[in-house]
Amino acid sequence: MSAATRAVTRLAIATGAVLAIGAVSPVQAMTPVDSHQACVRPASHDGARTSGIDREPAGMHVSAADQARIERQMDARLARSNIAPLVVGAEVPVYFHVMMDADGNGNVTRQQIVNQIKVLNETYGGDEASNAADTGFTFTLAGVNRFRNDTWHKDGASRKYRSQTRQGGSDALNIWLVDFKFLGIATFPWDYAQHPKIDGIRVHYDSLPGGGIANFNLGKTATHEAGHWLGLYHTFQGGCRPPGDEVADTPFQASPTSGCPVGRDSCPAPGLDPIRNYMDYSYDSCYTRFTPGQSVRMNDAWTAYRA
Repeated sequence: MSAATRAVTRLAIATGAVLAIGAVSPVQAMTPVDSHQACVRPASHDGARTSGIDREPAGMHVSAADQARIERQMDARLARSNIAPLVVGAEVPVYFHVMMDADGNGNVTRQQIVNQIKVLNETYGGDEASNAADTGFTFTLAGVNRFRNDTWHKDGASRKYRSQTRQGGSDALNIWLVDFKFLGIATFPWDYAQHPKIDGIRVHYDSLPGGGIANFNLGKTATHEAGHWLGLYHTFQGGCRPPGDEVADTPFQASPTSGCPVGRDSCPAPGLDPIRNYMDYSYDSCYTRFTPGQSVRMNDAWTAYRA
């Protein structure tokens, strides 16, 4: 599908406001991490998703030039596939890797994992709001692996443990449950070809349903990180300047949301901040939706990189 065709498709599902289509400016981290990831979010205190914004490792930045290159690459791959992707999604096998320490800390229950799968299916199925998109993606539990390793539990030697434990192909979502200073970290789909052994998302084990991180324990951190894994940027990436987050129906947003500030409007362009969007940094209880445009982009990225 050409860039022009994709633009028309996205404009067709826009909701009427002047909306973003755009560039990436990944969120900053508090400690160095490897460069092949989409999102780093601190999980140490209330409102953590806006903390550490001025402390991003240099390797985390995706320049405007890289952003443009990624879009050209995706357009080219879609054109070569001779497929005009419909917004139909796919069935995604999910492998959980529970990284405990020697004392068993981080050993989430089987029920928490089952509940996390349920949350993924509800959020990607558009079940939480009347204006939420049904993306067509469904998630099935393919396996649960448990490891006792103090280093891995704290996300140490992460490239090594991911390469040794990852399962499945490009279409398999691997979720490593660890204890670190962040809510979650994800890889983008366009990095899979060069780095297949570390593809997936790392999520704080206490962010699963029933976990202990206040305001972030309903399982929607995994929803957010899986969004990156499926090709979405943050709603606030690019700030108030076009092209935004590459999606036509998410209004421009100057900065990440903290809490659930109804009516927040951080940019002069029409449209309130999309605080209820899973790709913002709101409380879990505030999240309710992906947009139709985000659904189109996820299906484009799936066709280009994971199908």
